[in-house]
Amino acid sequence: MSQPVQIVQAIYEAFGRGDVPALVAMMSDDVEWIHRGEIGVPYMGRFVGKEAVAKWFGLVAEADGIQAFEPREFLAGPDHVTVLGWERTKALPAGKVFETDWVHVFTVRGGKITRFIGTYDTAASAAARQ
Repeated sequence: MSQPVQIVQAIYEAFGRGDVPALVAMMSDDVEWIHRGEIGVPYMGRFVGKEAVAKWFGLVAEADGIQAFEPREFLAGPDHVTVLGWERTKALPAGKVFETDWVHVFTVRGGKITRFIGTYDTAASAAARQ
């Protein structure tokens, strides 16, 4: 079985390729996927199950034209990985670009992602969407 950091790194590699089926395959059937924020972006909220998470990635693609996405630091515990990163994104359809640091926390059990919690600078995102 892979270590939690290796599993999370594989998630980011699949994301970089745009390979949503590979992402979803690395998750438990009852995965809980949460992106924190209250700015009216459709991917903010809680999504449960593989099908809902696959939909979540589609919502991100509709709302954000990601130009650069960099996981920079992986902080591992026995069953979780916290990732600190940065991105530059064009808010769609407004077309304004924002940059933000972000934090992602993954729980890994039995070699699968069972929970994700993500957050970023929602004020920067909201300003780009006006």
